[in-house]
Amino acid sequence: MNMSAHDRVMGFEPQTRIISLDAIVPLKVLRPKTKQSEKFQQIVASIKNVGLVELPVVAPDPKTDDNYFLLDGMLRLEALKDLGAQEVECLISTDDEAYSYNKRISRISAVQEHKMIVRAVERGVSAERIAVALNLDPNSVRRRFRLLNGICPEVAEMLADKPCPMLVFDALKQMKPLRQIEAAELMIGQHNYSKPFVRALLAATADDQLLKAKTARIGDVSREQIARLERELAAVQSRTQFVEETYGVDNLQFTVAKTYLTRLLSKANVVRWLKKHQPDFLAEFQQIADIVSLPASTAAQ
Repeated sequence: MNMSAHDRVMGFEPQTRIISLDAIVPLKVLRPKTKQSEKFQQIVASIKNVGLVELPVVAPDPKTDDNYFLLDGMLRLEALKDLGAQEVECLISTDDEAYSYNKRISRISAVQEHKMIVRAVERGVSAERIAVALNLDPNSVRRRFRLLNGICPEVAEMLADKPCPMLVFDALKQMKPLRQIEAAELMIGQHNYSKPFVRALLAATADDQLLKAKTARIGDVSREQIARLERELAAVQSRTQFVEETYGVDNLQFTVAKTYLTRLLSKANVVRWLKKHQPDFLAEFQQIADIVSLPASTAAQ
């Protein structure tokens, strides 16, 4: 299975691998009662009816050839074992921080769910069978199948791993492609995928950026007011992005400087000289050397 450029950026190999279940080592222990849970039984039923549509994620064991650490998909792996499977198709993570992977991944997004359903349909599974396996209404399954209809590829890629509710895509489908990209960038920049925010973005969209023109006012707020708010958000996002891009370098430089001053102030003769000739400098140096972490207000500036 080929993966998109977005997936490669996210730290995965472009090709999946078929791996023996015995070669996959979980990073945590399965609780005894887990297999009795409703969630586990749903996973077993889903795999039995639809097949495995969300692949487990593994990372190669750097110390042992042909062994892999399981990063995501423990319940799916256990369900496959209970169903008598001997091997499984896996995504291969290239992320060096394998042990922290589960802390950083989010649960399945709307786009990922859409891809799962498309994958199942391509295998010949009906919407009704998928609905039974996922405990959804068949109409809901069909709606998820059509999720990206009218969404430009760039936006689908941008939002692939974001926690967007389906109504976000309903709003985006009313916009032209360039406006869809602008709206997606604003949502990502603000980490806001809520219904009110996406409605505000839609309301601020000019008629020539919409597939179908709408009324000039939304409630008691004019489109011009919302558009002004959007411009202000874009400006804040630009400044925030600049801080994010430079923070790592600034923090590194500060750490180096702090380490140097700490070593310098460990020398008694240096401290005595500074105390006699530059007491103000000594006080500042000591404050810097005593810093354990940057204050929140400083880091946000």
